[in-house]
Amino acid sequence: MTINNLKKMLVTCAFPYANGSIHLGHILEQVQADIWVRFQRMKGHELWFICADDSHGTAIMLKAQEENISPENLINKSLKEHKSDFIKFSIIHDNYHTTHSKENKFYVKKIYQILQKKKLIITKTISQFYDINKKIFLPDRFIKGSCPVCYAINQYGDHCDQCSSIYNAIDLIKPISILSKTSPILKKSLHLFFDLPQFSNFLKLWITSGVLQIQIINKIKEWFAIGLKQWNISRDAPYFGFKIPGYEDKYFYVWLDAPIGYISTFKNLCNNKTMLEINEYWNKYSKTELYHFIGKDIIYFHSLFWPAILKACSLRQPTKIFVHGYVTINGNKLSKSKGSLINANQWLKHLDSDSLRYYYASKLSSNIKDIEINLEDFYKKINSDIVNKIVNLASRCAKFINKYCDNTLSNVLLDYKIHKNFVSSSSIIEKLFKNREYNKAIREVIKQTNFANQYITNKSPWILFKDKKNKKHVHMIYSMGINFFKIIMTWLKPIIPNLSQKSENFLKVNLQWSNIHIPLLNHKISLFVPLYEKIDYKKIIAMKKYLNKN
Repeated sequence: MTINNLKKMLVTCAFPYANGSIHLGHILEQVQADIWVRFQRMKGHELWFICADDSHGTAIMLKAQEENISPENLINKSLKEHKSDFIKFSIIHDNYHTTHSKENKFYVKKIYQILQKKKLIITKTISQFYDINKKIFLPDRFIKGSCPVCYAINQYGDHCDQCSSIYNAIDLIKPISILSKTSPILKKSLHLFFDLPQFSNFLKLWITSGVLQIQIINKIKEWFAIGLKQWNISRDAPYFGFKIPGYEDKYFYVWLDAPIGYISTFKNLCNNKTMLEINEYWNKYSKTELYHFIGKDIIYFHSLFWPAILKACSLRQPTKIFVHGYVTINGNKLSKSKGSLINANQWLKHLDSDSLRYYYASKLSSNIKDIEINLEDFYKKINSDIVNKIVNLASRCAKFINKYCDNTLSNVLLDYKIHKNFVSSSSIIEKLFKNREYNKAIREVIKQTNFANQYITNKSPWILFKDKKNKKHVHMIYSMGINFFKIIMTWLKPIIPNLSQKSENFLKVNLQWSNIHIPLLNHKISLFVPLYEKIDYKKIIAMKKYLNKN
């Protein structure tokens, strides 16, 4: 909905799985979304940012057995940990919930009943891999083998990381059960399917409506060329999840109830916010906007199954789906088995959250390229950009104003035209933020920061002040520098919130896009204290050692 060009939006991230810790891959997606949310709010839009733990599935059941606790205790523990981890990275959700909730159970059953009534649920007997040692039907992620399309080895049973092909687990070449390291057998079982092919025409139009990036559309067109398949929405016991009504040993597949969790998580928020009404955001004719931030490994679910289910239930579809690439370290996708998995808390043992947010932003764009973490590059970029350029600008200007000007900025600007030109970059940066081109936004910010520092250097106020008659002029030079800093930190506020908060305390001002053009004149600032600590290379060494231990 738009009032005076201001919008109401609902923003979600993919749900982290509840059987493991938050790692740097999760942080990338959440940071990308959080920056966008913070920026949109600075522009005056009303946004609700939600997420939840994906709390169902065989993996949850097995992890609980391994820890000798109930699945409910496992997911409750995980929920508390995940909430804490995100907050430590300044990722603030309006609601962080779980898919194992009364709200989600209600909506899953309601949607299932609608699909049944519309004859979109089909039952048929199929063959599935079964681990005779563990006495369990194997989920796709518990089977590995060679891709039936490109023959890449060590691929999971649902899709190939190498060629992005989607296939049935039974098509894997030389399949192996991850649980027992043995070859599974094929066993027949009755299952329920959502009739996805009925929505082919709708989906062909929907994916080209501007909701997806071009690279994603090309991939989906390949799936259409192969032909959409009916989608299995059931799983056999033993399983942890919601039971399917009318069946004794059948459960809803986690990938049915997980996206429905977007609705139920928002409903849970509505229960606690009287001004929110779920129908305003989810009804078929909603004027609000819905944005999903997801990784490229779950495109299939979000671009085909999810909009088809929403369409079938006469609910609104997403406004846009923003897809990002993987996080890689040393060229490898984050993987515990490959020694390249870093958890959120492991990062924070050595380094701070703002530094990772800034580093990610310097690499994030609107495309789906993988984001490489290079600790040497990280070390140089943070110390160069944040410490030597941005914070240094404030430091070199504040000392004079603190010492000789009673902490007060000059009552006029030295050069209004230069200040106006400097502020004019806001329109460029604003557009880049809006389009999620954070890397280009940071390049523009650093370009302007370099200009600001060079401006001070060219004026040489330390030389001018050798003659005390120049005190007023020197005061104006350094005040100009502080005003440059204020503008820079307003630009960066969505990216590095902790440093922004410290900067606001130093400047004694609330940094807002609406007042970015208004200079601080005859304005009291605080005594300058170091705003950001230079990264000691020992921390990089410690991080590398830790990485090698994984």
